[in-house]
Amino acid sequence: MKGVPTDQTNLVLRALTLMREKTGETMYFDADLFKECPAQAGLGGGSANAATAMFGANELMGRPATLEQLVEWSGDLGSDITFFLSRGTAYCTGRGEIMTPIDPPLPAGTPLCIVKPDVGLSTPAVFKSLDYDLLSTEDPEALLKEFTETGVENVDNSKYINDLEAPAFKNLPELLALKEELLQVEGFDHVMMSGSGTSIFCIGTPVDKTQFDETFGKREGLQVFYAEFINRPDDGVW
Repeated sequence: MKGVPTDQTNLVLRALTLMREKTGETMYFDADLFKECPAQAGLGGGSANAATAMFGANELMGRPATLEQLVEWSGDLGSDITFFLSRGTAYCTGRGEIMTPIDPPLPAGTPLCIVKPDVGLSTPAVFKSLDYDLLSTEDPEALLKEFTETGVENVDNSKYINDLEAPAFKNLPELLALKEELLQVEGFDHVMMSGSGTSIFCIGTPVDKTQFDETFGKREGLQVFYAEFINRPDDGVW
Protein backbone atom coordinates (compact mmCIF):
# COMPACT_ATOMS: atom_id res chain seq x y z
CA MET A 1 0.00 0.00 0.00
CA LYS A 2 1.33 3.41 -0.98
CA GLY A 3 2.66 5.36 1.96
CA VAL A 4 3.36 2.38 4.22
CA PRO A 5 6.96 2.68 5.49
CA THR A 6 9.42 -0.18 5.17
CA ASP A 7 11.91 1.00 7.77
CA GLN A 8 11.84 0.90 11.59
CA THR A 9 8.98 3.42 11.67
CA ASN A 10 6.77 0.54 10.54
CA LEU A 11 5.09 -0.99 13.59
CA VAL A 12 5.39 -4.54 12.23
CA LEU A 13 9.18 -4.24 11.96
CA ARG A 14 9.36 -2.56 15.36
CA ALA A 15 7.28 -5.38 16.86
CA LEU A 16 9.59 -8.05 15.45
CA THR A 17 12.64 -6.16 16.73
CA LEU A 18 11.02 -5.85 20.15
CA MET A 19 10.33 -9.59 20.29
CA ARG A 20 14.00 -10.37 19.63
CA GLU A 21 15.10 -7.87 22.29
CA LYS A 22 12.68 -9.15 24.93
CA THR A 23 13.12 -12.88 24.34
CA GLY A 24 16.81 -12.97 23.45
CA GLU A 25 15.95 -14.97 20.33
CA THR A 26 17.88 -14.22 17.13
CA MET A 27 15.24 -15.39 14.67
CA TYR A 28 14.47 -13.09 11.72
CA PHE A 29 11.33 -13.08 9.61
CA ASP A 30 10.13 -12.39 6.10
CA ALA A 31 6.91 -10.44 6.64
CA ASP A 32 4.26 -9.67 4.03
CA LEU A 33 1.81 -6.95 5.08
CA PHE A 34 -1.60 -6.87 3.40
CA LYS A 35 -3.37 -3.73 4.57
CA GLU A 36 -7.15 -4.05 4.82
CA CYS A 37 -7.80 -1.18 7.25
CA PRO A 38 -7.64 2.29 5.70
CA ALA A 39 -4.97 4.62 7.05
CA GLN A 40 -5.75 7.59 9.34
CA ALA A 41 -9.14 6.07 10.07
CA GLY A 42 -9.04 5.74 13.85
CA LEU A 43 -9.44 1.98 13.52
CA GLY A 44 -6.07 0.95 14.95
CA GLY A 45 -4.92 -0.73 11.75
CA GLY A 46 -1.22 -0.24 12.46
CA SER A 47 -1.64 -1.33 16.06
CA ALA A 48 -3.47 -4.48 14.97
CA ASN A 49 -0.62 -5.26 12.55
CA ALA A 50 1.91 -4.89 15.38
CA ALA A 51 -0.07 -7.13 17.74
CA THR A 52 -0.37 -9.76 15.01
CA ALA A 53 3.38 -9.59 14.36
CA MET A 54 4.12 -10.07 18.08
CA PHE A 55 1.74 -13.01 18.35
CA GLY A 56 3.03 -14.63 15.14
CA ALA A 57 6.68 -14.16 16.05
CA ASN A 58 6.05 -15.69 19.47
CA GLU A 59 4.44 -18.73 17.84
CA LEU A 60 7.31 -19.17 15.37
CA MET A 61 9.87 -18.79 18.16
CA GLY A 62 8.22 -21.63 20.06
CA ARG A 63 6.22 -19.47 22.48
CA PRO A 64 9.04 -18.14 24.67
CA ALA A 65 6.66 -15.46 26.01
CA THR A 66 3.33 -15.78 27.77
CA LEU A 67 0.32 -13.76 26.65
CA GLU A 68 0.71 -11.65 29.78
CA GLN A 69 4.28 -10.80 28.74
CA LEU A 70 3.17 -9.89 25.22
CA VAL A 71 0.55 -7.58 26.71
CA GLU A 72 3.15 -5.96 28.96
CA TRP A 73 5.72 -5.54 26.19
CA SER A 74 3.21 -4.14 23.71
CA GLY A 75 3.06 -0.91 25.72
CA ASP A 76 6.62 -0.18 24.57
CA LEU A 77 5.35 0.17 21.00
CA GLY A 78 2.19 2.20 21.48
CA SER A 79 -0.98 2.74 23.44
CA ASP A 80 -3.46 0.79 21.31
CA ILE A 81 -1.53 -2.40 20.58
CA THR A 82 -2.42 -3.97 23.91
CA PHE A 83 -6.11 -4.08 23.01
CA PHE A 84 -5.45 -6.18 19.93
CA LEU A 85 -3.92 -8.88 22.12
CA SER A 86 -7.29 -9.28 23.83
CA ARG A 87 -9.96 -11.67 22.58
CA GLY A 88 -11.72 -8.75 20.96
CA THR A 89 -13.45 -6.92 23.80
CA ALA A 90 -11.67 -5.09 26.60
CA TYR A 91 -11.88 -2.12 28.96
CA CYS A 92 -8.70 -0.09 28.51
CA THR A 93 -7.42 2.67 30.79
CA GLY A 94 -4.24 4.72 31.17
CA ARG A 95 -2.96 5.47 27.68
CA GLY A 96 -4.90 2.42 26.55
CA GLU A 97 -2.18 0.00 27.59
CA ILE A 98 -3.89 -1.12 30.83
CA MET A 99 -6.31 -3.77 29.67
CA THR A 100 -9.12 -5.60 31.43
CA PRO A 101 -10.76 -8.26 29.22
CA ILE A 102 -14.56 -8.34 29.35
CA ASP A 103 -17.19 -10.63 27.90
CA PRO A 104 -18.29 -9.59 24.39
CA PRO A 105 -21.35 -7.30 24.65
CA LEU A 106 -22.37 -8.26 21.12
CA PRO A 107 -22.33 -11.71 19.50
CA ALA A 108 -19.79 -12.41 16.78
CA GLY A 109 -21.31 -11.70 13.41
CA THR A 110 -23.25 -8.60 14.50
CA PRO A 111 -23.16 -6.35 11.42
CA LEU A 112 -21.79 -2.85 11.24
CA CYS A 113 -20.88 -0.45 8.50
CA ILE A 114 -17.79 1.75 8.42
CA VAL A 115 -17.89 4.95 6.38
CA LYS A 116 -14.54 6.63 5.77
CA PRO A 117 -13.80 9.86 3.91
CA ASP A 118 -10.67 9.67 1.77
CA VAL A 119 -9.25 12.58 3.73
CA GLY A 120 -7.54 11.62 6.98
CA LEU A 121 -6.68 13.33 10.25
CA SER A 122 -3.46 12.92 12.18
CA THR A 123 -3.94 11.89 15.80
CA PRO A 124 -1.58 14.64 17.09
CA ALA A 125 -3.62 17.29 15.24
CA VAL A 126 -6.85 16.06 16.82
CA PHE A 127 -5.38 16.01 20.32
CA LYS A 128 -3.92 19.48 19.79
CA SER A 129 -7.46 20.77 19.19
CA LEU A 130 -8.91 18.97 22.22
CA ASP A 131 -10.51 21.29 24.80
CA TYR A 132 -10.01 19.54 28.14
CA ASP A 133 -12.69 21.70 29.74
CA LEU A 134 -15.25 20.03 27.48
CA LEU A 135 -14.37 16.42 28.30
CA SER A 136 -17.26 14.19 29.28
CA THR A 137 -17.92 13.94 33.02
CA GLU A 138 -19.52 10.51 32.73
CA ASP A 139 -17.96 7.80 34.92
CA PRO A 140 -16.30 5.31 32.51
CA GLU A 141 -16.90 2.38 34.86
CA ALA A 142 -20.59 3.31 35.15
CA LEU A 143 -20.79 3.42 31.37
CA LEU A 144 -19.09 0.02 31.13
CA LYS A 145 -21.64 -1.41 33.57
CA GLU A 146 -24.52 0.02 31.57
CA PHE A 147 -23.19 -1.27 28.26
CA THR A 148 -22.54 -4.77 29.57
CA GLU A 149 -25.77 -5.09 31.56
CA THR A 150 -28.22 -3.20 29.34
CA GLY A 151 -26.76 -4.32 26.04
CA VAL A 152 -24.88 -2.26 23.48
CA GLU A 153 -27.88 -1.99 21.17
CA ASN A 154 -30.18 -0.80 23.99
CA VAL A 155 -27.96 1.93 25.45
CA ASP A 156 -29.09 5.48 24.73
CA ASN A 157 -27.15 7.39 22.06
CA SER A 158 -26.07 9.94 24.68
CA LYS A 159 -23.94 7.23 26.29
CA TYR A 160 -21.92 6.72 23.14
CA ILE A 161 -19.11 9.11 24.00
CA ASN A 162 -15.96 9.91 22.08
CA ASP A 163 -14.26 13.06 23.38
CA LEU A 164 -12.21 13.22 20.19
CA GLU A 165 -15.25 13.87 18.02
CA ALA A 166 -15.43 17.60 18.83
CA PRO A 167 -11.78 18.38 17.94
CA ALA A 168 -11.97 16.14 14.86
CA PHE A 169 -15.12 17.92 13.69
CA LYS A 170 -13.41 21.25 14.36
CA ASN A 171 -10.55 20.23 12.07
CA LEU A 172 -12.86 18.67 9.49
CA PRO A 173 -16.42 20.13 9.63
CA GLU A 174 -17.61 17.91 6.79
CA LEU A 175 -17.05 14.92 9.09
CA LEU A 176 -19.75 16.22 11.43
CA ALA A 177 -22.08 16.67 8.48
CA LEU A 178 -21.40 13.07 7.43
CA LYS A 179 -22.18 11.75 10.91
CA GLU A 180 -25.45 13.70 11.04
CA GLU A 181 -26.37 12.32 7.63
CA LEU A 182 -25.65 8.74 8.74
CA LEU A 183 -27.76 9.20 11.87
CA GLN A 184 -30.76 9.58 9.57
CA VAL A 185 -30.22 6.19 7.90
CA GLU A 186 -32.95 3.76 8.91
CA GLY A 187 -31.46 0.52 10.24
CA PHE A 188 -28.48 1.98 12.06
CA ASP A 189 -28.90 1.65 15.83
CA HIS A 190 -25.91 3.81 16.76
CA VAL A 191 -23.47 6.01 14.84
CA MET A 192 -20.15 7.34 16.19
CA MET A 193 -16.68 8.35 15.06
CA SER A 194 -14.01 5.74 15.72
CA GLY A 195 -10.94 6.82 17.69
CA SER A 196 -9.44 10.04 16.37
CA GLY A 197 -11.20 9.63 13.01
CA THR A 198 -11.92 9.91 10.27
CA SER A 199 -13.96 6.70 9.99
CA ILE A 200 -17.50 6.59 11.35
CA PHE A 201 -18.95 3.26 12.44
CA CYS A 202 -22.64 2.45 12.26
CA ILE A 203 -24.01 -0.50 14.21
CA GLY A 204 -26.65 -2.33 12.21
CA THR A 205 -27.57 -2.68 8.55
CA PRO A 206 -29.33 -0.08 6.39
CA VAL A 207 -32.92 -1.11 5.69
CA ASP A 208 -32.62 0.06 2.10
CA LYS A 209 -29.11 -1.13 1.26
CA THR A 210 -29.52 -0.33 -2.44
CA GLN A 211 -30.32 3.29 -1.69
CA PHE A 212 -27.53 3.46 0.91
CA ASP A 213 -24.98 2.19 -1.59
CA GLU A 214 -26.25 4.69 -4.14
CA THR A 215 -26.06 7.60 -1.68
CA PHE A 216 -22.84 6.79 0.15
CA GLY A 217 -21.07 3.96 -1.66
CA LYS A 218 -20.88 5.83 -4.97
CA ARG A 219 -20.08 9.22 -3.46
CA GLU A 220 -16.75 10.59 -4.58
CA GLY A 221 -14.21 10.86 -1.76
CA LEU A 222 -16.01 8.33 0.44
CA GLN A 223 -15.38 4.65 1.17
CA VAL A 224 -17.92 2.21 2.61
CA PHE A 225 -16.93 -1.04 4.34
CA TYR A 226 -19.41 -3.69 5.47
CA ALA A 227 -18.00 -5.55 8.44
CA GLU A 228 -18.99 -7.56 11.51
CA PHE A 229 -17.88 -7.96 15.10
CA ILE A 230 -15.48 -10.81 15.81
CA ASN A 231 -13.95 -12.35 18.91
CA ARG A 232 -11.15 -14.86 19.33
CA PRO A 233 -12.44 -18.08 20.91
CA ASP A 234 -9.38 -18.42 23.19
CA ASP A 235 -5.95 -16.97 23.84
CA GLY A 236 -4.15 -19.47 21.63
CA VAL A 237 -6.12 -18.71 18.48
CA TRP A 238 -5.55 -15.73 16.22
